[in-house]
Amino acid sequence: MRQALVGVLSALVAGGLLAGCAGGPTAEDLATVTYAPESADGWVLSTPQEHGLDPDAVAELFWRAGQLDSIYSLTVIKDGEIVAEDFWRSGSANRSDNIQSVTKSYVGALVGLAVEDGCLPSIDEPMMTYFPELADQVRDPRKNDITIRQLLQMRAGFPWEESSEELVALLFEGFRPSSLLEVPLDRDPGTGHDYSNLSSHLLAIIVSRACDADLIDFAREHLLDPLGTPPGTWTTDWDGYRLGYTELFMSPRALARFGQMYLDGGKYDGKQIVPASWIEESWQPYTEEGWRFKVGDNFNRTAYGYQWWIIDAGPHTYYLAWGHGGQQIAVLPEKNMVVVVTADPLYGQMGDGPWALEKDNLNLVADFIAALPATP
Repeated sequence: MRQALVGVLSALVAGGLLAGCAGGPTAEDLATVTYAPESADGWVLSTPQEHGLDPDAVAELFWRAGQLDSIYSLTVIKDGEIVAEDFWRSGSANRSDNIQSVTKSYVGALVGLAVEDGCLPSIDEPMMTYFPELADQVRDPRKNDITIRQLLQMRAGFPWEESSEELVALLFEGFRPSSLLEVPLDRDPGTGHDYSNLSSHLLAIIVSRACDADLIDFAREHLLDPLGTPPGTWTTDWDGYRLGYTELFMSPRALARFGQMYLDGGKYDGKQIVPASWIEESWQPYTEEGWRFKVGDNFNRTAYGYQWWIIDAGPHTYYLAWGHGGQQIAVLPEKNMVVVVTADPLYGQMGDGPWALEKDNLNLVADFIAALPATP
């Protein structure tokens, strides 16, 4: 019934028949919105009012989500409790979907865990330490200077794959370890930022090789099982390594747990899962304005850390795990809040149409955060 009502409202909005649609929902529209979470799954369930959030602002957030064309789920966590949640289309609390480049933020955590475990000695090691079979095939000597830290920061010199038809073709064909030979550098390592899927994939291979483990097994032991969030699947490359940049399948509740753990300084259930120092490093802005295209009026700054974005929205700063299609884990420490969005991953779709859908989902969260009252 809830989804059917939202569908009717969407049709009215599209036809210009809903009074007040240009300026947002009416009071009658908001009265139809329900967002009470229905299942706990180990979470404490609450309401916005109990945590100082304006229920009308939350209702408008969920009303706007219902008007979007590709969203699957929206979850709001405040003070460690789920205060609002709803699902559309095929979405559900525990359905695992492709989280696209949110995978990168998980890989970033696994790099930190590999350092903590001791199997990865240092992120200042050269990348090529872990690709000895390719050492005598490197034609650009600058690649010998690339460090793991620079891969984490996307400052290794590898280009954004969508910058050329050849690189797009390679992206969709799929990477393997030897892709580091095929992809030319756009700049000297450490001199600038380029959003690079290959960099994230090389990180995944490095952790797997350094720790002598299939990355999904390493992730289960050190991250996913301690959080109680088993993955769906995780696609491998042509040589059997887990993709470091996409196609980890996780549920909205699993993403919420990951985001809450980061908000809590790496702790879950009284245990330190990810080192707090690693999270602090991951959220430092090593690059300002890392994204090339305007997203929306409240989606500002786009700084980049270690496989996380840093976004300014109004008076607030939040940390964003961001995936194609508008998958999001938005962590707002100032308000002790996490917002999770899953959506159609738009697999294999590029161009203005898919980008418009993605921007809608990104702006949904940015606009909500920007409208939150400033902290005194």
